Amino acid sequence: MPMYEYRCTSCEKQFEVRQKFSDPPVSVCPECGGAVTKLISSAAFALKGGGWYSEGYDSSSKSSAPAACPAASGGGCAGCPSAS
Repeated sequence: MPMYEYRCTSCEKQFEVRQKFSDPPVSVCPECGGAVTKLISSAAFALKGGGWYSEGYDSSSKSSAPAACPAASGGGCAGCPSAS
């Protein structure tokens, strides 16, 4: 269930309510009984750690350039088109 933030227009109290999508929005402050407004807050979604995001889509990570072919410097590698 998502969490929604509200602020009372009378006492300025800010509070959170866990509600279903189908629940009606809160309209009364639990402290003073005044009218409340729904706040827009940031999502609680964050990608952490390694995985597909940091390896393929994260622009802040260092780009991993492919390693130089060892066949170009006299070495060999099986199956490499540059080895012949």
